[in-house]
Formats: sequence, C-alpha cells, structure tokens
Amino acid sequence: MGFTRRQLVNAALVANAIRPLPGYRGGAFGFFPGWLTSELAPHVLTALTADTAIQVARGRASRTGLALAAGSALGLGFLIRQSTGAGAVVTTALEDSLTSGFDVDVPPTDLVGATSWRRLLNPFRFANEGRRAGVEVHKNIPYAPYGRRGLLDVYTSDVTPSSGAPVLLQIHGGGWTIGNKDQQGIPLMQHLAAKGWVCVAPNYRLSPRNDWPAHVVDVKAAIAWIKDNIADYGGDPRYIAITGGSAGGHLTALAALTPNDPAFQPGFEAADTSVQVAVPHYGVYDFAGATGLRSAVLMRDTFLAPKVLKQKYVDAPEVFEAASPLLRITEDAPDFFVIHGSNDTLVDVRQARAFVDKLKRISRRSVTYAELPGTQHAFDVFPSIRSQAIVRAIDRYLSWHHATWTREHAPTS
Repeated sequence: MGFTRRQLVNAALVANAIRPLPGYRGGAFGFFPGWLTSELAPHVLTALTADTAIQVARGRASRTGLALAAGSALGLGFLIRQSTGAGAVVTTALEDSLTSGFDVDVPPTDLVGATSWRRLLNPFRFANEGRRAGVEVHKNIPYAPYGRRGLLDVYTSDVTPSSGAPVLLQIHGGGWTIGNKDQQGIPLMQHLAAKGWVCVAPNYRLSPRNDWPAHVVDVKAAIAWIKDNIADYGGDPRYIAITGGSAGGHLTALAALTPNDPAFQPGFEAADTSVQVAVPHYGVYDFAGATGLRSAVLMRDTFLAPKVLKQKYVDAPEVFEAASPLLRITEDAPDFFVIHGSNDTLVDVRQARAFVDKLKRISRRSVTYAELPGTQHAFDVFPSIRSQAIVRAIDRYLSWHHATWTREHAPTS
C-alpha cells in the first residue's frame, strides 16, 4: 500500500474516532477501530510521524498524502488532548456530587497529571505491572458448580492486611456471550490490590449455552462466596464494592439494585448478596427499551432477545423489565459512581443519563456521574492516558467511600 493510501486509511480511522459512524449498526461496525485509535492515539501519531518522515526523505510523499497526514496529526492531537482532560472531567464530577469530606488519599491534581508514560509504551503487557507491585493472584478458586465458568481469582499483595481489607468485585463484560475473568479490569485490580484491597474476579455462565438469568445468578453466588470466604484472604466481608464494564456494567448495576432477590438466588435464597457501592462503566441499563431510545429497542430485539434472554419482548416483557437496572431502582439503592463515554457506539450514552437521572430522583444515597467527552466503549481495558486517569479516580472515590463507611460503622463506646 502506497503512502497516500496509507494516509487515507489513517484519516478515515481518525475521523471515525472523533465522530463515530452513526446508527446502531454503523456504530457497531465503527466501534473497534474507533476504540483502538482513541486509546492508542499517541502510538498512532508516532507511527504516522515516522512513516511521513521516511517517505519525505525518500522523495515518495505526495502532496495529497502529506495533506492527509497533517490532518490526521491534528486529529490525533485533539484525541490526545481529550484523553489528558479525562482526569479533570472526573475530578469535577466527584467534587460536585460528593461534598462530605471528599479529601481522602488522592489529591485532585494527581488525577489530572499523573500519567505513567512508561506503561503506555507497551500497554498490552500490563500483567507484569502487578508482579512488580507485589500483587499475587490466587487463581481458579471454585465458587459455583459450573466447571471453568464457576471459578474466580483473588488478588492480594504484600500490603494486604491480615483482616479488614475492603473488597472489590470485578465483573467482566463481553455481551453476556464471551469473556473471562482475566481479560478486563486488570489495571484497576492491580492498582487497588497494591494498596491493600482484596479484589475478586469471577467467571460466570454465558449465553447462548446458558439462558438468562444464569449470568446475574452467578454474580450473586460470587457475592455470597465473598461473604463466606474472603476473610481467609484478609478481606472484610462487610464491605464489598462491585464494578464492571459493558455487560459487566449491567450485571454490576443489577446485582447492586437487587440484594437478596430470591428470583436471582435459586438454591441460596437466604444468602446476603448486598453490596455497599457500585461503579459500573459503560453499562447497559435498559433491557426493556423503556427509555424509548431506538438504539435500546434495536439492541433488545436484535441481540438481547435472540441471544441472551431467548424470548421475544412481546411474549415476556416482565422478564426484560426485571433484567433492566433502570426499572429496579429503589430508595434503598447503594451509592453509585457511573462512568460512560459520550462517543460510545455500542451502548448509547443516553441510557446512562436516564439511569443516573432516575437514581438521583429516587435513591437516598450518593450518585456520581462522569461522562467522558469523545470516549468510546471499553476505554479501560488496557492502560492508556484516559484509563489511567479513571483508575486513579475510582481509587480516590472508593478510598473516600470506604473511609466514610468505616466511620459510619465504627463501634460506639
């Protein structure tokens, strides 16, 4: 492929990252290249600059190719600037919504500027970061009788206390049909485990082999397992934060909003499955199409119904409604920190807005929402400028939340 054609491809990729293809189907097609271009913008810019310099030195750079390269470089600079601004966006969201002593552990300036450029050189080798930080992964612990899908991993570190450590439960995404416990949330779990948290990452049963609600049943079973067993790893079973992205964000929100629901706890109805706080990322909150969004209705009818719930909405609307976090909000909802990208082409950001608006109206607990400009789905899968800022923001939020919870539950003399 010649220089001009390469630059035409680069320009198309950058344009799609800045303004993704519209529509439900177009957005799904444009997600993957838009996601990689956005989160790897520094790498793409470096490669583009090197390619252009080499072709200019060889006398093979056409004017059209140079013009396209210049436009792409400007676009990539814009994407990098958006990424570096993520910390400020989240800092503002946290400080605007949490006015009660929100000054724990991580000062606001660290969220804005503390990017580890060394980690960005090869962002796909983040597994080594945990080992360097003294993080140990206790792998493949059975929590449910479903073979590989009933296993979980526990993350601890050299600084994990013998007891009383806060617990994070990380639920992987993958459209309820693919994914594993060791593929998502790794940077966040490594970061928190290195600070003394105990982090738990379970597999769960997937569709189409397993029908809904097996997925959320398994998340509930993992919570029940934590309550019974996490003290053996230094964790405090009284304090569980739950997080996850995409399908994991949906399961995070639904599990947090339905503590002890017997319909989602067959065979362990008496188990306590409550959590103290939920941090869903780019989650699906409207299985039933209750928002009226065309994207939500299309997702319901073309994917959720045939692939996950295995029935049509018109035949069983109550099943879709029971699976929708948007329709399960009560005044007893736990604290929520919801994160979504404005450029998400797989899950319409308006689902998150509707979910947060309803939480704020009904819940008695705190609700924080950070909408990240120019951000695609799955922005936190590997270390990037943006994802590092979000990891620090979640650390700061959960540090504040755990400290607040500890004060509220301190024994009285």
